[in-house]
Amino acid sequence: MKKTLTALVALGLSATAALAEYPEKPIEVVVGYSAGGGTDVMARTVAQFLEQELGDGASVVVKNMPGAGGQIGFTEVAGAKPDGYTLGTFNLPAALALTHDRDADYDVDSYTYLANFVEDPNTITVSASSPYQTLDELLAAAKADPGAVTLGLSSLGGNDHFGANMLAAAAGAEFTLVPFKGASNARTAIMGGHVAGGTMTLGQTTNFPDELRVLAVLADERSDFRPDVPTAKELGYDVQMSSLRGIVAPAGIDEATADQLRAALTAVNENSDFQAMMAEQGNPIAFMVGADFAETAAKQNAVAAKIWEETPWK
Repeated sequence: MKKTLTALVALGLSATAALAEYPEKPIEVVVGYSAGGGTDVMARTVAQFLEQELGDGASVVVKNMPGAGGQIGFTEVAGAKPDGYTLGTFNLPAALALTHDRDADYDVDSYTYLANFVEDPNTITVSASSPYQTLDELLAAAKADPGAVTLGLSSLGGNDHFGANMLAAAAGAEFTLVPFKGASNARTAIMGGHVAGGTMTLGQTTNFPDELRVLAVLADERSDFRPDVPTAKELGYDVQMSSLRGIVAPAGIDEATADQLRAALTAVNENSDFQAMMAEQGNPIAFMVGADFAETAAKQNAVAAKIWEETPWK
């Protein structure tokens, strides 16, 4: 009995020591987009503070793997060894929308959801010179002449596309959607009046106050970045859509390691220097950890599946 007790104590001490030693080597954060973009900037900011919270000389490095709308990076993380040394950025709804319009080697259950940091709400935006002063005016035009009102999007199959579809359904309006190659091209078309309006995230409008008029934010509450802009919900259209950016690990990661990472990421979020840096970047923080993040991913996946079934974009 004494021998067995000694063995159990030794095993417990060994497990504690193993946990205490994590991380023993650099942690890699895979970003499925090019360096310098919004997701990459978030990842590098989180990595900087995560090193501090993990302590003991921890190293967190960012690895960019752009291509296929982020699919290459998302696939890399899903297929990685679940040992806590490969993490990745995760974009919603984009990451899961990709699993509906093409073959993908991952799905909503391929990840351990650690923490979401950013939620950049979609907007309905027009040119500053547009005749439409309010969301209701834009919607009235779309109802009066179905299909005549054009909305520019960064692409099909993402938050811009889904936000436009959801607003049209909620309002009983019909738009003609015009996809572009990226948000900057869509924004240029909106500013130039080449489309009647568009949907893009609030963060993509903030540097253009003289060129763009934001009619509504597709969120539950007004944004601190633009408190003067009403939500679609308060105008009578219960529509919420946004771009979320968080950190995931492969499915199957040891629960103790996952808990350690979630605790460290929670401490990152609570760091006032981190919050100030995110605000300076124009990144609206909407922190979710663990089960809340996983639940949001499941809901976003359901939205993507429904839209794909009803109006497939490819």
